[in-house]
Amino acid sequence: MKKWVYYFHEGNAGMRNLLGGKGAGLAEMTNLGLPIPQGFTITTEACTEYYARNREIPMDIQEQIFEALRWLEEKQGKKFGDVNNPLLVSVRSGARASMPGMMDTILNLGLNDISVEGFAKKTGNPRFAYDSYRRFIQMFSDVVMEVSKSLFEKEIDAIKEKKGIKYDVDMTAEDLQELIKRFKKIYKDAMGEDFPQDPKTQLIEAVRAVFRSWDNERAIIYRRMNDIPGDWGTAVNVQSMVFGNMGDKSGTGVAFTRNPATGEMEALEAYPLERVEEVMRTNDIRMPDKFLYTIWYLFNMAAADYQKTCRTDEDRIMFAKETLCDPDGCPENVLDCFEVKMRNAGVPIFWERML
Repeated sequence: MKKWVYYFHEGNAGMRNLLGGKGAGLAEMTNLGLPIPQGFTITTEACTEYYARNREIPMDIQEQIFEALRWLEEKQGKKFGDVNNPLLVSVRSGARASMPGMMDTILNLGLNDISVEGFAKKTGNPRFAYDSYRRFIQMFSDVVMEVSKSLFEKEIDAIKEKKGIKYDVDMTAEDLQELIKRFKKIYKDAMGEDFPQDPKTQLIEAVRAVFRSWDNERAIIYRRMNDIPGDWGTAVNVQSMVFGNMGDKSGTGVAFTRNPATGEMEALEAYPLERVEEVMRTNDIRMPDKFLYTIWYLFNMAAADYQKTCRTDEDRIMFAKETLCDPDGCPENVLDCFEVKMRNAGVPIFWERML
């Protein structure tokens, strides 16, 4: 039987044509022993097969996806759609050549009316759980099912106006529950059916949307301009979620182990910002002072140690292994990171630059 799905540990950097650029990078980081969130890659060949089968995902590909999902559930100790300890994943496109027009990332896939309650209990933060669910409904509706994003933005603004608040972050858990109801109504009005509650249906629809994005107008034009063959296809990366917005002790950001402009070996950072989506939408850049100071202190301590000890590629790989809390860029608790050998708050390393 042809292999359509690869776990991260089964690939390597030399498999870019099959796993796409992102999938090959995730595989290489896994093989280096870096503690990245685990998952699997659906190959570029699966994408071309999708088009060969008249834009349908064959059952043998779906079966391998679900087999990989069962493996991920066992590895993470969580269950897809579970009421007590739900597994949530992100879905990202990843062609061998970076190009515009590809599908945006889907986060929090696996949430539904049941699992969101378990997620709230598991995290001890109902507001965070409901906020994650409403974001997922909006992302899935917009990116996968092509329901206009503006319809959801209007409901957000309506609730804030009704409550007399300015920022999304000021909405309560109850406000977000009301927003979820309104979002699901928008979806039903647009699609003629309820928002999908089966996480496996959500996943297959997201994979289908990634494959479909390979053939959208922007992607086609870009390929023509850059002599990229249309039969390359895109891979799909399914990865367990790590959260950068769980509270005041979590965040997200970017760092480089080399200067991306000159290639010089120096650590550069962009300070993490909680609620990145809201920052981009509302220009609200508020952040707890204690959190910002903690990130600043942790990163600069790690950066100083990096400059002092890392002189070769081997040194840099070892430093990353020992200090990285989470290369995906979302430390769920930066204080925990610091307690384990002065870690660098989970900011990501750009491996293509470094290696």
